Amino acid sequence: MKIYTKTGDKGLTSLIGGTRVPKSSLRIECYGTVDELNSYIGLVRDQEVNAARRPLLKEIQDRLFTIGASLASDPEKSKMKIPDLHAEDIALLEQEMDRMNDGLPELRVFILPGGHQSVSFAHLARCVCRRTERLAIQLQEDSFVAELVIMYLNRLSDFLFVLSRQMAHELNAEEVKWEPRM
Repeated sequence: MKIYTKTGDKGLTSLIGGTRVPKSSLRIECYGTVDELNSYIGLVRDQEVNAARRPLLKEIQDRLFTIGASLASDPEKSKMKIPDLHAEDIALLEQEMDRMNDGLPELRVFILPGGHQSVSFAHLARCVCRRTERLAIQLQEDSFVAELVIMYLNRLSDFLFVLSRQMAHELNAEEVKWEPRM
């Protein structure tokens, strides 16, 4: 089987369910950004500091594929069974955030992304996650997007922030405080 089909050469692609849409549509932008986020999570997962968290980060990547499948489906026509999210997926992120937060110094100021290359990758993933969330919310205004998708993306961006702090802590990297010029 060849990887190329040539069916998208005129700027259209198919949703799950067969509906053809422009590649520039918001739905395509949304699940394309999920794919971008998933790639950043892979980069974060591959950082040595995250060796013990690799199974969790892989599970997050699996959930992002679930979200991508949901967003790639025509809500009006798809009869295919696709994977779905569960409230437990969100609860897992919350539990992991609580566990990591227990060992971190209390945060009383804004911090600037950076301090270590690995930490910066986590911040990039967080920013892409927020963009994904904004796109999903925008899509939800005109079309069906499962409520759990929005909730998961919101919680995942929080998780990635806490993860960046945890990584900085484990790497003995400085958390650079934002000191606004007054």
